[in-house]
Amino acid sequence: MKENSRVIPFIDPPYFLSFAAVGGREEGEGPFGHLYDHIDESGAFGQKSFENAEGEMQRLCLSLALKKSGLSEHALSLLVAGDLQNQCVASALGLYTFGLPYLGLYGACSTCAESLLCLSLALSHGPFERGAAVTSSHNAAAERQFRLPLEYGGQRTPSAAWTATAAGAFVLGKRGRVKITEGIVGRLIDGAITDASNMGAAMAPAAADSILAYLRDGAHPLSEIDLVITGDLGRTGSRLLCALLAEEGISLGEKHKDCGSLIYDPKHSDSHSGGSGCGCSASLLACHFLPMLERGELSRILFFSTGALMSPQSTLQKNNIFGIAHGILIEREV
Repeated sequence: MKENSRVIPFIDPPYFLSFAAVGGREEGEGPFGHLYDHIDESGAFGQKSFENAEGEMQRLCLSLALKKSGLSEHALSLLVAGDLQNQCVASALGLYTFGLPYLGLYGACSTCAESLLCLSLALSHGPFERGAAVTSSHNAAAERQFRLPLEYGGQRTPSAAWTATAAGAFVLGKRGRVKITEGIVGRLIDGAITDASNMGAAMAPAAADSILAYLRDGAHPLSEIDLVITGDLGRTGSRLLCALLAEEGISLGEKHKDCGSLIYDPKHSDSHSGGSGCGCSASLLACHFLPMLERGELSRILFFSTGALMSPQSTLQKNNIFGIAHGILIEREV
């Protein structure tokens, strides 16, 4: 590992044993809706509140991933999870019945890559044999916490994104076909944005910073990477990312795919700039990109989840929104 490098090589890389994606009605109507393992049209998941629904979404998603792996929860040594609710309460509500050693993470919309990065560190450098990472977001719960309840009917700006009602769960172990070989730790980047409806612009500088860090210190040049995937910059943030990288002489071209820009059909949805929420990148990684790697359609991808670190209080106090982008390099075994 190079001095001052943010890229972590995993000497004993963990493999994906299984994965699952769960979503709500809007996700089911999107271009990848048919690939989700479960769609709940109501978004309630049989619960009386949206907050509890998100917890149930995590429980269901991990249960589906375990079923696909053929393992029981007792085969796992560690559970790493996070969501968008205060104190990650959705993860606690949904996962406590598994009775596993648990690390709760809050990285806003960067949580999926952050959880996979932390779990990979534990599996690669620790005594653990298997573990799981779970990430979720719920549109109604997030809107009530960060902005205004849906019933208020407030107008959304063109730069605003639609928080995904979605979850992704990943079971990692020591053997498999698709592995995580490197991790990229993000830095806190001040994008000088105070508008909570323009999170793509707040996160884009952090995404550019982490991508450049990998291209400087990672094991593979851009020519050896099939896709560079960002979490949920949306169309507004993706345009800014491309402009920032162009200033550094980097063009991703068709290699760049943004989960926020992909998850909804812009012609048939009211998502404005696209999708957001940490369940956005988690669910698309599970239902779309990892299956492509397993089928051999892709060999190597860089996956960055991007987060806007803010709270309702920091927004009201007009503090700048800090962005962060954690990443992992995922490769298919040759």
